[in-house]
Amino acid sequence: MSLARVHNFAISLDGFGTGEGQSADAHFGHAGDRLHEWMFTTRWWQAGGSGGVDDAFVKQHDPGIGAEIMGAGKFGHPGWHEDPEWKGAWGPNPPFHTPVFVLTHHTRPSIEMEGGTTFHFIDASPTEALETAREAADGQDVRIGGGPTVLRDFLAAGLVDYMHVAVVPILLGRGVRLWDELEGLEKNYTVEATSSPSGVTHVTFTRAGA
Repeated sequence: MSLARVHNFAISLDGFGTGEGQSADAHFGHAGDRLHEWMFTTRWWQAGGSGGVDDAFVKQHDPGIGAEIMGAGKFGHPGWHEDPEWKGAWGPNPPFHTPVFVLTHHTRPSIEMEGGTTFHFIDASPTEALETAREAADGQDVRIGGGPTVLRDFLAAGLVDYMHVAVVPILLGRGVRLWDELEGLEKNYTVEATSSPSGVTHVTFTRAGA
């Protein structure tokens, strides 16, 4: 069976995966780009970027992925469902290049984008969503893209086989936390941590047999 994987999910030192006050102009709320600046300097992101630990981890985002699941908050700002023309916060050529299943109570027809990304809008439980995404992935793995609430739900349901969390050395103080109500999660995984000169600590959780 294909794996459910998480890659490059960035959180602050105090565990927030997004800031407070998300809007059309602030996809990550008051956090801005601070959770992802480490990624923007890598070779994977831009020509002439840096190599090393950060680049090695960020490059694992795409290989072997056949579909993605994301929450409504990752697709767009609060209230996006009220605009029938809204096509997401990722531009005309989103960086997913696979079928993407957006978990939302406000379903709508699928949207085909440039570069192989098609957004499908489904109202489903984590288990149901993963079954649907696995069918679309055609034998490849499924990426659980977040945000933090969606990822927390999939972890609580025991559906994540591999997870890479980038712990960024900032304190946000408010927003949406990843780890709430997941006490003892580490007991189900082999956990490894790798430090980067950027100050980011890359923590991986690998389920036995994954």
